[in-house]
Amino acid sequence: MEVILIEDLQGVGSKGTTVNVKPGFARNYLLPRRIAIATGTKAANLYQELERQKSLQSDKLTAAAKLEAAKLDGFQVNIPAQANEEDHLFGSITNSDIAEALKAAGHVVDKRKIELEEHIKSLGNYDVAVKFFGGVTANIKVWVVRA
Repeated sequence: MEVILIEDLQGVGSKGTTVNVKPGFARNYLLPRRIAIATGTKAANLYQELERQKSLQSDKLTAAAKLEAAKLDGFQVNIPAQANEEDHLFGSITNSDIAEALKAAGHVVDKRKIELEEHIKSLGNYDVAVKFFGGVTANIKVWVVRA
């Protein structure tokens, strides 16, 4: 009996593949647990159409992310902060501070997309990655200057 797997199943196949299994295994295990659907049914056709639409939507989102990353890649932003004589800040620069500076410069970026290993605690130049949908990344330069 041929079925389309809805979930990954070790030893049988991965999600979305059509596999040939014994009728008892399909009837007693896969179909009742909704791990698979039988091929040739309207549900199988609907599943394949939904997967195709998800793929198209994912491609659109990835293309939009690439456009946004291209606008932002190499962008430089200055963040003024107070510091002592050894150039250590009286506080720290976080990803929300960088998001606010980007917003002031005309680029709206969610603070959760900005990747900082740790908060910036001294004056200087820093390379910061901004992650978008589908693994698309843009690198920006953050200059922390004395206020």
